[in-house]
Amino acid sequence: MAVATQKALTLGDTTIGKKAVLAVSGVVLFGFVVVHMLGNLQVFLGPDVFNAYAESLKSNAAVLWGARSVLVVAFVTHVVLVVRLYKKTLRARPVPYRVKKNIATSYAAATMKYSGPALLLYVLFHLAHFTYPGIALGDYPHSALDVYGNFVNAFQVPWVALLYVTANLLLGMHLFHGGYSLLQSLGLNHPRYNNRARAFARAFAFLVTAGNVSMPLAVLLGLVS
Repeated sequence: MAVATQKALTLGDTTIGKKAVLAVSGVVLFGFVVVHMLGNLQVFLGPDVFNAYAESLKSNAAVLWGARSVLVVAFVTHVVLVVRLYKKTLRARPVPYRVKKNIATSYAAATMKYSGPALLLYVLFHLAHFTYPGIALGDYPHSALDVYGNFVNAFQVPWVALLYVTANLLLGMHLFHGGYSLLQSLGLNHPRYNNRARAFARAFAFLVTAGNVSMPLAVLLGLVS
C-alpha cells in the first residue's frame, strides 16, 4: 500500500509566517525610505554639500551595491508576499460583501491595493530618471557629475515636481497603514496600545511625506535653485 506523504508545513507556509517575513522586509524598506530622505534633504545645504554626498555614495561601490542587493531582495519579497496574501484573502471569500463599510479600516488601508502598484511604477520611474540611465525631463542636459543640477533642473519642470509630490502623498498613505500593520505584527495589537501605535504610524508617515514633498516644492517655488 502506497504511503501518502505530505509536505511538512513550515512557518513560511502559514499566514502568520508570511506576515512576519512581510514585516521584516517592511522594516528594511522603511529604513531605506528614512535614510534616502535624510540624504536628499542635504539639497538644502547647497550644491557642494549635495554633490559631495552623491559622490561619496558612488565612490564606495561595495557598500552601495551591498545595500542595493539587500533592498532588491526586501522589495521583491515584500511585493511577492503582498500578492500572495491578497490572493489568499480573495480565495477565502470569492464572493464580495454586498455592503462593505470601512469602519475600522482607514482610507489608507482601503487604497493599499492601488497605492502599491502605483508606487512600484514610481520607483521604476525614479530610478530611470535619476539613476540609470538618467534622463532629462525638460530643456536641460542631464549630467553624471552635477547631481544637484539634475535635481534642481528636473523639479523646475512643473509636471515633474507635481508627479513626485503626488507619488509621495501615496507613499505617505502606504507608510501609515504599513507602519501600523507592522507594529501589530510585532505584537502591539491590543486595545491598550492600538491608539498609540496608530498615532506613531501617522506621525512617521507625516514626517517622511513632509520631508520628501518639501524638496520638489522648494525647487518649484524657487526656494532652492
